[in-house]
Amino acid sequence: MSTNNPNQRPGTAPRVSAPARPPQRPGAAPSSPAAAAAKRPAQGQSAPAAAKRPVPTRPPLVKPAPKAKARRARLLVSKVEPWSVLKMAFLLSVALGIITVVASIVLWSVLDVIGLFDKVNSLMTDIQGSEGGAAFDIMSFASLGQVASYATIIAVVNVVLLTTLSMLSAVLYNISATLVGGIGVTLTDD
Repeated sequence: MSTNNPNQRPGTAPRVSAPARPPQRPGAAPSSPAAAAAKRPAQGQSAPAAAKRPVPTRPPLVKPAPKAKARRARLLVSKVEPWSVLKMAFLLSVALGIITVVASIVLWSVLDVIGLFDKVNSLMTDIQGSEGGAAFDIMSFASLGQVASYATIIAVVNVVLLTTLSMLSAVLYNISATLVGGIGVTLTDD
């Protein structure tokens, strides 16, 4: 019988070693199935607290950077661009005008649904009496179309006024900032 191992004597069988068992830790599960069955609690019983192992926590792989001090910058607003103020004020006043028209239509609808206009008509008829002539009708003064048109007129006037006033205030700020130096602002990065 020839073997490939040069250290082995001729005519002897190769040595086979038993696999090594790892050493058991205290509180670890038994290695044989019979010992494991003996250690398991019977049904209905809970496992002892010592058998529950806590889950090990690993340290973070990357340490967070130390928190830097918040930087502060003191700045002066020395000039406001009038053209940008004009554009921004126009857009905001148009949005406010749309809100005004929609809110007035919604308010009129709610008042009509709850019957306020009918109650006002009956109240005015009671106050006026029977010899007052024609019955009072609030809808002749405040119909939905009239309320929407009044709200639209008010919204257009507000757009013109707010845009003009904001442009004027930007010009006045620039004039006063040249004299005083502007508004001081402190910025921080948190």
